[in-house]
Amino acid sequence: MVGATVCSVLLVKLTPYMRLRIIQNASLGCVLRGDKKEYPVDYDAKLDVAIDRLHQEGRYRTFIDIERKRGQFPHATWNRPDGSETPVTVWCGNDYLGMGQHPAVLEAMHDAIDATGAGSGGTRNISGTTVYHKRLEAEMADLHHKEAALLFTSAYIANDATLSTLPKLFPGLIIYSDALNHASMIEGVRRNGGAKRIFRHNDIAHLRELMAADDPDAPKVIAFESIYSMDGDFGPIGAICDLADEFGALTYIDEVHAVGMYGPRGAGVAARDGLMGRIDIINGTLAKAYGVMGGYIAASAKMCDAIRSYAPGFIFTTSLPPSVAAAAAASVAHLKTDQALREKHQTQAKILKLRLKGLGLPIIDHGSHIVPLIVGDPVHTKKLSDMLLEDFGIYVQPINFPTVPRGTERLRFTPSPVHGPREMDALVEALDGLWSHCALNRAELAG
Repeated sequence: MVGATVCSVLLVKLTPYMRLRIIQNASLGCVLRGDKKEYPVDYDAKLDVAIDRLHQEGRYRTFIDIERKRGQFPHATWNRPDGSETPVTVWCGNDYLGMGQHPAVLEAMHDAIDATGAGSGGTRNISGTTVYHKRLEAEMADLHHKEAALLFTSAYIANDATLSTLPKLFPGLIIYSDALNHASMIEGVRRNGGAKRIFRHNDIAHLRELMAADDPDAPKVIAFESIYSMDGDFGPIGAICDLADEFGALTYIDEVHAVGMYGPRGAGVAARDGLMGRIDIINGTLAKAYGVMGGYIAASAKMCDAIRSYAPGFIFTTSLPPSVAAAAAASVAHLKTDQALREKHQTQAKILKLRLKGLGLPIIDHGSHIVPLIVGDPVHTKKLSDMLLEDFGIYVQPINFPTVPRGTERLRFTPSPVHGPREMDALVEALDGLWSHCALNRAELAG
C-alpha cells in the first residue's frame, strides 16, 4: 500500500511525457531507470551472442568505406578506420559498365536537380509521380518491347512486391521457384500466402514433374533468373518457356545481372536469345549496368496496372528522386545503342577468366561476365580479401554463407570496360602470389 502511494506521488511529480513512458513501458514488462529501459530479458547479451557467432564462423560482414572519384573509376579512395586514406582499385562493384560516371548520365541528373530539387515529395500515388518517372518507365517498356513498365525503388522491392502480390490477382496461384533464386524472389514467394513449389536449380525434369503433379486448371507462374549472380550460370529460358506453354503458366524472369549487358539493345539474355516475347514479366535493375538506382518490372499494361494497384511495396513507398529517374532514363537510352561497350565488357571478362585459368586458380566459368574464385573457407576468404586490400590496394568483398552455401565461399570479381591492362596485371599477380603464400589448392576449374 505504501509502495503504491509512493508510486502515485512520483507519477504526480513527473512530467506528463515521463508518466506516459513509465505506463507504456510497464505494460511491455520493462522498468524505466532514468533514460534507460530495463527488461526482464537481457537483450544486449543476446545480441552479443548473435554477433559473436558470426565472428566465430568467420562470416561477420564489414563495410569498407570507399570514396569513388568522378572520372577515375575503378580507382577510388579507401578511408581507413584510423582516418588515413589509401588509393584502391574496385574489383567487386556492380556498376558493370561504368555508367555511373558517364557524362550523359551525370548531365541528366544535374539538369533534373536544377529543375526540380532533391526529392520526389511523396509516393507515386500522392504527388510523387513526375515527368521523369513516366519517361523512365516508357524507356524500359520500349527496351523490353512490353506495353508498360513499373518503377520501384530497387529490384529487390520489385521482386518482393510483385511475387507477393500475384496470388491476390490470381486466387489459387502456384508459384514454381528455382532453388537458387535471389533472396528477394524467395521472400516474395515465401510471404505471398499462395502455394509454392521449389525446383532444383535449372532442373527442367524436376520442374516438369512438379507441374504435372498439380491441378492442370490452377493458375501458375514459373519464377527464375537469366543469370545467377553467384556462379554466373544461365537459366534455361527456352526450356522453361516451353514448359510454361505446355502447362499454361506465366513466366517471371529476373534479368538483374543481364539488363544493359546482353542483347542487341541491352534488354537481357532473353532478348539475346530471341525469347523476350515469351516472357510475361521481366524484372530488372537500374543499379548495376545502368549505374544509378532503382528497379522495375516490364509486362502487359494490365499486369503493371494490377501490381501498381495492389502491391503495398509500391503503394506505400516514396518514389525515387526525379534526378535519379532522369539519370537512369539517360543511361537506358544510351545503352540501347552502345553495343561496343557491351562487347568490351565481355572481352574484359574473358581475358580475366583466361588468365586466372592459366594460373590454375579455381574459378567458375559458365560464359557470363561474372568471375567467381572459389576459396571454400570463410576465414580464408576474409583473410584473402583483407590482404588484397591492405597489401595491394585491391578491393574485392568476400562472399560467404548465407549468400552462398557453406564450403563454396568465394571472391567474386566483376571486370568492366574501365579495368585496363595495368589494373588486370596487378590483380592477377596479387592473386598468384597470395594463392602460393596461403598454400591454397589450384585447379583448372572449380565448376
